[in-house]
Amino acid sequence: MFDYQKSFLFLPATIKDVLSHLDKKALGIVLVVDEQYHLLGTITDGDVRRAILRGLSLESSADQIMNKSPKIIRNTIDNEEAIRIMADIKVEHLPVVDERGIVIDLKILQDIVQPERKENWVVLMAGGLGTRLYPLTENTPKPLLKVGGKPLLEIILEGFIRQGFYKFYISVNYKAEMIEEFFGDGSKWSVQIRYLRENKRMGTAGALTLIPEASGLPLIVMNGDLLTKVNFNQLLHFHEQHDSAATMCVRDYTYQLPYGVVNIERNRLTSLEEKPVKHYFVNAGIYVINHNIIDLIPRDTFFDMTSLFETILDDRLEAGVYPIREYWIDIGRVDDFNRANLEYLDVFG
Repeated sequence: MFDYQKSFLFLPATIKDVLSHLDKKALGIVLVVDEQYHLLGTITDGDVRRAILRGLSLESSADQIMNKSPKIIRNTIDNEEAIRIMADIKVEHLPVVDERGIVIDLKILQDIVQPERKENWVVLMAGGLGTRLYPLTENTPKPLLKVGGKPLLEIILEGFIRQGFYKFYISVNYKAEMIEEFFGDGSKWSVQIRYLRENKRMGTAGALTLIPEASGLPLIVMNGDLLTKVNFNQLLHFHEQHDSAATMCVRDYTYQLPYGVVNIERNRLTSLEEKPVKHYFVNAGIYVINHNIIDLIPRDTFFDMTSLFETILDDRLEAGVYPIREYWIDIGRVDDFNRANLEYLDVFG
């Protein structure tokens, strides 16, 4: 039985504490309670993402992002009614409290309903040469390199399947026959798999022009060398909620300069910063795009996602940004591959 107390967090706590709690418990929500377990508020993944986009420090107090008036229910409400309430107010968690306001349970949507089958197509980019992983990729394409004893692309595929996705395109080029032989038509996993066969390298966006027909629904596009615990349903919801033409997932990247920085104005020194820490958002290689955006991609040429997003901005279309705070690793180098194998059981086991 699910232990709802795993969701508890006590004040004082920081946003960094919330992140740690969300990652370890993987529930998607924190219930902030006092010592008697009275509910003080809730903090969700979405609250944290909005805080990151606002530039709040991870050392900021958690109560700055806490919802102090969350929707709650009593234990007299059954699962069917709880599902209806969650659908009405578009949430995935409902704290259950008694007449004193003490938490006695937590309803989680994914635990009381089967994952909804998603009609959106997922495009997995698996056509790269994997040159930075040589010699590991000399005889094996990068998507079939094993992490934790299982091919990387199979881990990615099964992650989507667990979240209700069953329609997949896999773009292939380097050692394509090995990938197609392993995954086939997807029947081994009870899903549909089709292939976008690149006769030449077309880039992460160019391969999308090989999709034969429009579905009308947004596509999820993901590089085939990533391991992540992103909730793709939440990503789709974010994309649709913000009415974006395309959404790019980003990671917070921190870099400390190894030198003291001198700020000047003309020939005068204005201030000094000793080894300042710089924060950036970097492209995480996961995207959601509306199907009509494919029309912006030139045919039969190399075209990357960064170029596509530049075109979207030039056309004054809405481009969203979705900050990833879940586990994420880009397996681009041998060191990354070794790290993924070391971390696999802790993260995916």
